[in-house]
Amino acid sequence: MGEEAELLKARSMKFALDVCALIKQLPYEEPGPTVRRQLAKSSTSVAFNYRAACRGRSHAEYTAKIGVVAEESDETLGWLECIEAAKLISQTKLADLLQEAKELCAIFSASYGTARRKEGGNSR
Repeated sequence: MGEEAELLKARSMKFALDVCALIKQLPYEEPGPTVRRQLAKSSTSVAFNYRAACRGRSHAEYTAKIGVVAEESDETLGWLECIEAAKLISQTKLADLLQEAKELCAIFSASYGTARRKEGGNSR
């Protein structure tokens, strides 16, 4: 993997760490604990599954892993939107993370589509 992949590894890791910092601010009563747990899982999954995708031993393995990354980035975006809609954290604290989540979701979804086309599969 090249320089672009390394930058994306760093970017996805920073995103996961920023989300981890944000979830510490969620309320301790429900739905805070549920959202905290799910958001921690999905955001860290983006970073670590992307690392795994970069180490894929075949194109098929890369495609499968980048598909997981796309799914997890979309789930993370969904949880952040849930936090916003439920007003669990102020909008000013969420704005940058929401934007980054949207960008990462678009990047990984496009990567998954490209990977599927390259292996002859149909992209969704």
